[in-house]
Amino acid sequence: MGEARRELRALAAAQVLAAIRVSYIWVSVSVRASDGGEQVNLVQLGRSGPVVSAIGLGCMAMSGMYGPADRATSIATIEAALDAQINLLDTGDFYGMGHNELLVAEALRGRPREDYLLSVKFGAQRGPDGTWLGYDASPAAVKTALAHSLTRLGVNHVDVYRPARLDPKVPIEETVGAISELVEAGYVRHIGLSEVGAETIRRAAGTHPICDLQIEYSLISRGVEAGILPACRDLGIAITAYGVLSRGLISGHFSAERELAPTDFRARAPRFGAGNRERNLALVEELRALAEAKGATVAQVAIAWVLARGDDIVALVGSRTPEQLREALGAQALELTDEEIAALERAIPPDAASGDRYPPQQMAVLDSERPGA
Repeated sequence: MGEARRELRALAAAQVLAAIRVSYIWVSVSVRASDGGEQVNLVQLGRSGPVVSAIGLGCMAMSGMYGPADRATSIATIEAALDAQINLLDTGDFYGMGHNELLVAEALRGRPREDYLLSVKFGAQRGPDGTWLGYDASPAAVKTALAHSLTRLGVNHVDVYRPARLDPKVPIEETVGAISELVEAGYVRHIGLSEVGAETIRRAAGTHPICDLQIEYSLISRGVEAGILPACRDLGIAITAYGVLSRGLISGHFSAERELAPTDFRARAPRFGAGNRERNLALVEELRALAEAKGATVAQVAIAWVLARGDDIVALVGSRTPEQLREALGAQALELTDEEIAALERAIPPDAASGDRYPPQQMAVLDSERPGA
């Protein structure tokens, strides 16, 4: 079974790469999951990046960001993703302060290295009690963080390495330059960015090729469309969209009465606060009507909308159970017409969300949220 998966992946990758000419174009192909289930689309991650599944698995929620998560269920979810031909796994060294990388390593044990791609974020600093201490993306910190990540993950390289945020104390050229030295040494294959604005993207790309920008993008988080997405497309940089369900808010499964654990990030997120939550969930009901007419779930339509934005966009889903993952994968089977997309955007206009996507102190340090970004 494993050999068959590898042959399918190699064939699909060859088809993708053969379609890329000197004048770069975005392309995608599909392969069928090993269990005969949904087809998994494969796309090129930017002009310089690897071939990845159009849906990736974000593993952050498996390490306490949204409250307690069951370890066995988390591992089963990662294994189910790989069996479904999802080859892109996203983690960060500060997710549970190493917990997430160790969890991912456990789930990958025994898997051939060519069967998966690891996208790793670094730079966020936290104390033993979980307190956020800021960011460090200095060259020495870059290399030290990678050394720890390689050890926890049990691999000799990561496929995409990226600073979690812009470090205001360090020019982006220095951070990217340090990662490029790790690329040259073979410890990193590709360089990505996260939550930065168009100016920073251009400066980074002038230092070393950038394969993708990881940033929040969903029906109710569309700030990327003004300047960031056009800049990425101009430079041949893909968008890896996280928060495609707005941390569950537009999944169709979140209720106004739901109590959030004190350790759940969403308990402090403005969009989940009193008043904002109810207004945002009212938008979801508009989405639900459209989903039912399509014979799909709310989550599937929301993910399909992100995927429909272009073959240069990869959707990271934060599934914590195999059941959630199966629902998310169903989004790839949805073909949204231009009329349906227009109806979705009328139901949820670009500025419809109530509340910012992060608390004020975090919004203040997001390079992607600067005026004109």
